[in-house]
Amino acid sequence: MFLKILFVHLLIYAVFGSGSAFKESKSFHYEKGVVSAESHCPGHYCGRTKLENGSYSACGACERGLRRNNRSTCEECNDQPEFYDALYLGFMGLLPLTLHLRYIDLVTYLSTFTKKALIQYASAILEVTVAAVITLLVTEPYGSFNIRSCRVRRLADWYPLLYNPNPNYEGVLHCTQEAVYPLYSMVFVFYTLCLLAMVVMRAILPSILRVARPENEVPFNAALYFLPALIVIHAVGAGLIYYSFPYMVIILSVISSAAHFAFQLDQSMYRLLVGCVRDFRNLIILLGHWGLHAYGIIAITQLTEGVLHASYCALVPLPALFYILTSRFTDPANIS
Repeated sequence: MFLKILFVHLLIYAVFGSGSAFKESKSFHYEKGVVSAESHCPGHYCGRTKLENGSYSACGACERGLRRNNRSTCEECNDQPEFYDALYLGFMGLLPLTLHLRYIDLVTYLSTFTKKALIQYASAILEVTVAAVITLLVTEPYGSFNIRSCRVRRLADWYPLLYNPNPNYEGVLHCTQEAVYPLYSMVFVFYTLCLLAMVVMRAILPSILRVARPENEVPFNAALYFLPALIVIHAVGAGLIYYSFPYMVIILSVISSAAHFAFQLDQSMYRLLVGCVRDFRNLIILLGHWGLHAYGIIAITQLTEGVLHASYCALVPLPALFYILTSRFTDPANIS
């Protein structure tokens, strides 16, 4: 019995005694409050702002447009967006434009473009273009198409809210900030301006051009839903989209291209091939899919090897050609 009691005591000491010793040895030491010189802060995003009197503030979130350096001091971000960042912003701009054109096409499903349809297409393109230009102009440096940014280093940079430290379990330091300034916030500005531009343009454009307003308001009503949806998706999944959008573009463009061909009534190889050339609407849609496919290839390769990676764009027509050449084998009539 004595041996059993001794064993239990030793076990309790090994678990709780060594655990507390481990916590004590691993405790994080940092200077709290205002300090006179640069001092390290816990976490990945907590930093100190230099005050007017030369001292440094307590550890916390850096102001907008600032990010902490290796010495935990908040300094201004003066990086230029990389080529991949520009492609990401282009993708976020193509999303509302593609959805606008898609819903307009669903309403005006015609082989030839009418005047009303062309006006709606032009209005959608103008709305997105105006919103993109204004977004660039109101982003620092103001009035310029250049962007001053904080470089993206890791996926966690998009979600600093999840990395607020709790040193020594004494209390959480709230250091949430835009670590990828301004790639996160400017997309919200862009989508908001898209919504405002759509309301204004589609209200005044018909009267300026002296044409009747479209009888079907489906494209307008759809935009009132998908633009807020895009805002929510960006708020939650911006980091995941940033790293995966090239593959999303390629996969979705291939699926969309196949769906476009699948809706053709005559699935013979000859009709599908001739329809891509003779039907102006089909030709425009096909070229749009090819453009998106090429955009995805460029985003993946980033053209780091110049001519070699650019030559990959020659593979863009292959998915459409594959569908056309194999359409006769997938005809449901052949199953029986």
